[in-house]
Amino acid sequence: MTAGVDLGAPRTQAIRSDEDVVRVRQLVRTVAVAAKLSLVDQTKLVTAASELARNTLVYGGGGTVEVSTVHNDRRRGVRIVFADSGPGIADLELALTDGYTTGGGLGLGLSGARRLVDEFDIRTGVGEGTTITVTKWSR
Repeated sequence: MTAGVDLGAPRTQAIRSDEDVVRVRQLVRTVAVAAKLSLVDQTKLVTAASELARNTLVYGGGGTVEVSTVHNDRRRGVRIVFADSGPGIADLELALTDGYTTGGGLGLGLSGARRLVDEFDIRTGVGEGTTITVTKWSR
């Protein structure tokens, strides 16, 4: 993951309900606009955040999200960290495969979110929960 410098206090949101997933989308959009991401990049980031927030709720049993504006030597970006204390992901490689689902959906949540952002890092272990960090950089 590329190092970035935080440009302000991170904003944290609990993810415990469907309404919280909506709040996450709104928060990410607000921070992406402030970071001056293009409309296309805002949409990609909000879409990825929505998928990951839904996964945090459904598969992780709820958790938190932390959204911050970062910058490196060349540009600004938005970093989002999703964390839960759920059961973890037993087979990460399989979970990141297009079409794989345990919930009856299209199986594009994790793999789709990974394609929509510039940086994607996932830390998980069975019984240890899951932390996913994504970053979208301005163009």
